[in-house]
Amino acid sequence: MLYSRSILLLGLISVLIGCQPAAEKNDSPAYLNANNTLEVRVDDLMARMTLEEKVAQMCQYVGLDHMKKAEQNLTKEEMEKSDAHGFYPDLHSSDVVKLVEEGQIGSFLHVVDVEEANYLQTLALKSRLQIPLLIGIDAIHGTALVNGATVYPTPIGLASSWDTTLVKKLSVQTAKEMRMTGAAWTFTPNIDVAREPRWGRVGETFGEDPLLVSDMGVAMIEGLQNTVYADSFNVIACAKHLIAGSESINGLNGAPTDLSERTIREIHLPSYQAAVDAGVFSVMTAHNELNGVPCHADKWMMSEVLRNEMGFEGFIVSDWMDIERLATRHFVAENQKEACYQTVEAGMDMHMHGPDFIEPIIELVNEGRLSEKRIDESVKRLLEAKFKLGLFENRFVDTKETEAVLFNAQHQATALEAAQKSIILLKNENILPIQKGQYKRIFVTGPNANNETILGDWTWPQPQDNFTTVLEGLQQADADCAFDFLDVGSDLRNMSASDVKTAYHRAKKAELAIVVVGENSFRWNWSNKTCGENSGRSSIELFGLQQELVESVYRSGTPTIVVFVNGRPLGTEWIADNIPAIIEAWEPGCKGGEALAQIIYGEVNPSAKLPITIPRSVGHQLAVYNHKPTHYFHKYVDSESTPLFPFGHGLSYASFEYNNLKLDKQVIASNETLTLNVEVSNTSERDGVEVVQLYLNDKYCRFTRPVKELKAYKRISLKGGETKKVSFTITPDMLEYLDAGFKPTIDAGEFVAMVGASSADKDLLKVSFSVK
Repeated sequence: MLYSRSILLLGLISVLIGCQPAAEKNDSPAYLNANNTLEVRVDDLMARMTLEEKVAQMCQYVGLDHMKKAEQNLTKEEMEKSDAHGFYPDLHSSDVVKLVEEGQIGSFLHVVDVEEANYLQTLALKSRLQIPLLIGIDAIHGTALVNGATVYPTPIGLASSWDTTLVKKLSVQTAKEMRMTGAAWTFTPNIDVAREPRWGRVGETFGEDPLLVSDMGVAMIEGLQNTVYADSFNVIACAKHLIAGSESINGLNGAPTDLSERTIREIHLPSYQAAVDAGVFSVMTAHNELNGVPCHADKWMMSEVLRNEMGFEGFIVSDWMDIERLATRHFVAENQKEACYQTVEAGMDMHMHGPDFIEPIIELVNEGRLSEKRIDESVKRLLEAKFKLGLFENRFVDTKETEAVLFNAQHQATALEAAQKSIILLKNENILPIQKGQYKRIFVTGPNANNETILGDWTWPQPQDNFTTVLEGLQQADADCAFDFLDVGSDLRNMSASDVKTAYHRAKKAELAIVVVGENSFRWNWSNKTCGENSGRSSIELFGLQQELVESVYRSGTPTIVVFVNGRPLGTEWIADNIPAIIEAWEPGCKGGEALAQIIYGEVNPSAKLPITIPRSVGHQLAVYNHKPTHYFHKYVDSESTPLFPFGHGLSYASFEYNNLKLDKQVIASNETLTLNVEVSNTSERDGVEVVQLYLNDKYCRFTRPVKELKAYKRISLKGGETKKVSFTITPDMLEYLDAGFKPTIDAGEFVAMVGASSADKDLLKVSFSVK
């Protein structure tokens, strides 16, 4: 801990005695009067600020505790290369304290302790204008960097639920836990459209489809921000990363992206338009360059597209040290001052993170290269955020309330529900579900069977009692079964060949084998992680000896279930061809082990569907469902060309049939709607949930169109033997494409509507209609 609780209390007492009464005096500044309008408060405060105080609001630093830990645990060279550990070579943590007291810092990130957050806000109260700090955190799936917080499934798992109501609910809960730990701004949702499985951050996204990504992103924004009330935020959400780093030329984070404007607008921009329409109040730019222009200096994207075309009214924040990298990595600026000029002139509002920003910006204004009006634009947005968050009135957290909110019973229940709905049954040849008492001895092994990999990236170690591993979930589900666990360690790079041999003999003595393999996103063990931020791969096969481990267990002759715990699609063709039951758990969060056991034992009927295509190998990239007609005009000569598992795929213990697909009209005008109906039947005795998916194809168009595009979907519950009629309304915007000038338009001609259980043609019913 940086400082004792007693010192913090003394600081707060001095605040209450020395500062609070001032706001109640008749001569109190208008910006401190909560009864005034937002506009009046912002304008009054802006009028009182010096240029230096204004630019200071654009400056963000890492937390004091974070700085000290980085200095203790890493060398200078390691910290310079790191995108996770912040330090300032010529600036001591005590210097940062003085900067806050002098009003020269507007924001912090990586503050994961509520006492530190309160302490920093106490320092800010000592500044001339007493402007509160905006504290941000990467609460990607719960505020999981905070010890004791609720950890929900990672976004790729949440997208697998196809349940926006659930995502909104857990986002509201995340916002509550954030505020109770001192943060009011989260760098999420990641609404990158993931089209590259080698990219380490796939698990941080909502998958490959623009509509599903948009819907999930909007649900998260609405839950986090409380966008129903324009003048009041729970916390601020951040749509990132502008733009298209998820489709870099080599799959590596921050590598160049080179795409046509059509692909950018059709695939990567719709989720940002949806986020802007939902009221998202911050956007983060991307590490990468786009078509030769670093995203942090891209005026076309930041100002012309995001602000002028889309109508974005919030603020833009840089990503980790990426303003500096305009000079040190992209070499489009000869020094830091020029880098600062390029980014602010292009539309940047806040620098993440550290020194060497305030001085160059002030120099640029004094030289006339940047106008103070341009600075005012950024500062007004940042102050508006702080007023909407209520930070001027409530900047401190009552630590007594923190414990009551973090990981409370309601949040745990939601985490369990989310895990249940995010785990996908990929394959099942009459082996699942199993029954309690069915097996007396079950062999369990694999590097992800009994550790915190279920928590995923953007998580720090959590209390042991706050999460359930896969092994623990199984043991709790069937207390009468003897689970023989072979611990092969969690280091995927250095598995033992002797363990692989041992697994064969142990499996042979069991009645059933469960092998838990995948990837490792341990953020606190950065050198060994194989997935997550900055963990791109040249292959998407199982790391190390995991494949050999699965094959060894399979050769024992014991019926085998393979469970994947991972953050990206894995090319596991042999497993798909040979193993009778396969479960994709992704990184299911703190209740992941419990939810997985419930699915294996049939207490929960799986309902999740893939939000991304699973390719056979890295050579099958680009394996997206919404490809163009000539994508598979020719086939690979050395492998099947089809994906391993298609977008939208996911099995249930129930069985469903689709029948009687009908339209209420065969011909419509371009401004008309039509209704599509389909009957979905549960042909089993088991109650279940199905995700009914609607795809459209513009059969003939001046510009090539995808073979199918997801346009709507519905989660429906069906009792055993029940049939329901599901209706979709096809609206004009579903029929639009971008013309030569990238304006939405609709052509006359034939369209094909497809409805079914996945994007695979075999799973779809089809019907045609015409637009006149």
